[in-house]
Amino acid sequence: MEGDDHEFVGASAGASATYPVQCSSLRKNGFVMIKQRPCKVMEMSTSKTGKHGHAKVHLVGIDIFTGKKYEDLCPSTHNIDVPNVSRNDYQLIDISDDGFTSLMNEKGDTRDDLRIPDGELGTKIREEFNKEDNTVIVTVMSAVGEEAIIACKNANN
Repeated sequence: MEGDDHEFVGASAGASATYPVQCSSLRKNGFVMIKQRPCKVMEMSTSKTGKHGHAKVHLVGIDIFTGKKYEDLCPSTHNIDVPNVSRNDYQLIDISDDGFTSLMNEKGDTRDDLRIPDGELGTKIREEFNKEDNTVIVTVMSAVGEEAIIACKNANN
């Protein structure tokens, strides 16, 4: 096999950002893609089968990153995409002047690419971090190539 110069920069488990699920099997507080955005299902209702076919599922979801509300109507027997969502905890090491965080996972690896969220959560994180002898743990949610800090807790309590 001379001449086959392959360079592999990274590898993953080959998992897709989303996977298909039948609309009728979705549940409240689960996740779903609505209008190409990862959402948490807040409400869902199923209409009866009509004269010409399928029962429809009415979905109301809140974007897990922006908090924006989305709605969708899907035949109950059709497939809809569900995002692969992961949550990881990191220790907050530092907050830069421009709002970026330095985070460390349990293996000791660090990352500096996430911003402090705006609003109440961002204020709470800064307050906890500025307290003396305090270890702050933040929870980072990842889905479809996006990541955001969604929660924080004091590890000393």
